[in-house]
Amino acid sequence: MLNFCYRLNGNLKDLDPSLFDSDQGPTEEYENLRRRIYSNTKEIWYYINHELGKLMTEDIKVEKIQAILDQVADRKRSLLSDQQKLPELDGYHEWRQNEAANVSDLIQRRLKYLQNPPDCREARKVICNLNKGCGFGCQLHHIVYCLIFAYATERTLILNSKGWRYNTKGWDYVFEPISDSCTTAYDDKVMPWPVRYDAKVVSLPFIDSISQKPKFLPLAIPKDLAHRIVRFNGDPASWWIGQMLKYILKPRSSMQKAINETIAKMNFKSPIVGVHIRRTDKVGTEAAFHHIHEYMTHVKDYYDQLELTRVVDVRRVYLATDDANVLEDARKKYPQYEVVGDAGIARTAATHRRYTPQSLAGLLLDLRMLSACDHLVCTFSSQVGRVAYEIMQTNRVDASESFFSLDDIYYFGGQNAHDRRAIMSHNAQGKEDISFQVGDLIGVAGNHWNGYGRGTNKRTNLNGLIPWYKTADHLVLYPFPEYKQVPQYSDTRQKDL
Repeated sequence: MLNFCYRLNGNLKDLDPSLFDSDQGPTEEYENLRRRIYSNTKEIWYYINHELGKLMTEDIKVEKIQAILDQVADRKRSLLSDQQKLPELDGYHEWRQNEAANVSDLIQRRLKYLQNPPDCREARKVICNLNKGCGFGCQLHHIVYCLIFAYATERTLILNSKGWRYNTKGWDYVFEPISDSCTTAYDDKVMPWPVRYDAKVVSLPFIDSISQKPKFLPLAIPKDLAHRIVRFNGDPASWWIGQMLKYILKPRSSMQKAINETIAKMNFKSPIVGVHIRRTDKVGTEAAFHHIHEYMTHVKDYYDQLELTRVVDVRRVYLATDDANVLEDARKKYPQYEVVGDAGIARTAATHRRYTPQSLAGLLLDLRMLSACDHLVCTFSSQVGRVAYEIMQTNRVDASESFFSLDDIYYFGGQNAHDRRAIMSHNAQGKEDISFQVGDLIGVAGNHWNGYGRGTNKRTNLNGLIPWYKTADHLVLYPFPEYKQVPQYSDTRQKDL
């Protein structure tokens, strides 16, 4: 039986209700139920599609099974389409937009305050070295980790980026500096973290090698803002990380001009689905190979559902890839779609050309376009796919239902445990699944997209398959500093995102 005590974000029940204004906006129960209906409708489809798909390999009438699948898919699209209308019809559409804009603005002002102390020489600092031997998405996440650390410890972040592999002149040559007034540790002694005392200046290791992992690392979000965020966004952890990216990822005017000029030459207009296909260095090592038809299946599904509520004159796809041949292949195999993309950008993303200013410009363009699409199909094993989604979370109220990952669920590299809370009990039905009780915490390894995921029950320590619909994400709340010096609202409250 469903236990509504835990809801979708059950651990929020322990917070003081006076922390948020309950007289405005939708209730948490309404929002959580709306998201649960949407999620579980998809889970039913994953299960049916998987089970009936297996039957098609047996000696039965394949045509009949396929007809059933087609009919169930059509009904699923209708259900999801109806449920996506709820936020537009519940009277809180404008409220969500304003609240998302106001919370984002508050975080940005807090970061600006943190990064521009009144006395730089006396300020406590954390040093972040941008010398991590990995691609741009990975390096962006490294800076995000450093900025979250700075925010949690009330230290100004100093970014050391001279000799950066994408531009040897450093980060500030391509992007706006992350501080207007404090960019050096002077001659203060720098202590490697962790330290046994409150050193004035500390330097951070890479998140992969951190020996004492703080509880404020992702997927934690600020406790003082949690009740506000969950009322407009279905994936608060990625939204919070997106706010870090929003602060640091500001191309200088020359770079922004070049990006805008390239966009102006493209036929980029809504509706459009962003597709990111990685083909070079990670395939076969960190990620499995996925054929283009696997991506296009979800593109088709998006447009089939969209056409239930509006006329679609052209089915557009923005295709970002590190293999120029993929673009040509897509245009040949899918002439019914208008494929927008630049083979030149794809060629600069190839492994032997990757760490150049031209490649970086192409990456920034791809991230800008992918995050601006109405829907995103990608692999979350790719840092670029996850960054595109995180940026997408900053340019709309809620992007948590605007993507499909062919492999991993969302994660942040080096994160603390990702847990789900059991909201229904389950008795194991076979050797592969595990039993759990309402309230059990389950550390998850991923969703198999067939109605089940894999996890470990932290009460029994048993590992196995779990029916996804009987669990819900456990939101991790951390008491980050509340920066009382920064007003809750700017002089003029934002009305638009």
